[in-house]
Amino acid sequence: MNVLYRLSVIVFLAVCSQAAAADTPDLIASLQQGGYVLVFRHTATDDSQKDVYPFKFDDMGAQRQLSEKGRDAARQIGTAIKELAIPIGDVYTSRLNRAIEAAKLISGREVKPVDALTDSSNASASGMANPTGANAKAGQAVRQLVDTPPKAGTNTFLVTHKTNIADAFGKEAGDVQEGEAFVYRCGSSGPATFAGRIKLADWRAEAGK
Repeated sequence: MNVLYRLSVIVFLAVCSQAAAADTPDLIASLQQGGYVLVFRHTATDDSQKDVYPFKFDDMGAQRQLSEKGRDAARQIGTAIKELAIPIGDVYTSRLNRAIEAAKLISGREVKPVDALTDSSNASASGMANPTGANAKAGQAVRQLVDTPPKAGTNTFLVTHKTNIADAFGKEAGDVQEGEAFVYRCGSSGPATFAGRIKLADWRAEAGK
């Protein structure tokens, strides 16, 4: 009986996963009406570079930067968003340059760096590798931004780090890919509700139709 139960759970989860993936085009189409907050993890970085703590936000030599692959991915997301006529309102980012640069390439506009989105692991290699979602204060700061409704007819973009996303949405969110966005729908009252996840390939697929 236990074996049959476990098999049924596996099948159920697989069906749910497929259903969620099938909803992605509809989710992207819904963004054209505004009212969502998209929480992006910045795109790929140059692993040969290291962060220096404490952060020197105006010193590019003290931070890990986007790689050319990361810049190209951010440009591709930005191109898709423009082609799909998705309206962008406020754009908030981490104070680290890799997030600022990714946000500018994605949105095509100036951005607002804030403490709430700055790397909550303090550039710790262990923190980045094994996010636990244990930093409640950092998570709450991200959630406050997510729960703030966008300006009418627009979507708010947040660009941050893996650890901040895990802190805000739980350790299960620690599998967020570079350039992936968690999407939340804001209502007139109460907290925003989770609407789905959009990967780089999803943007490419919808823009290519």
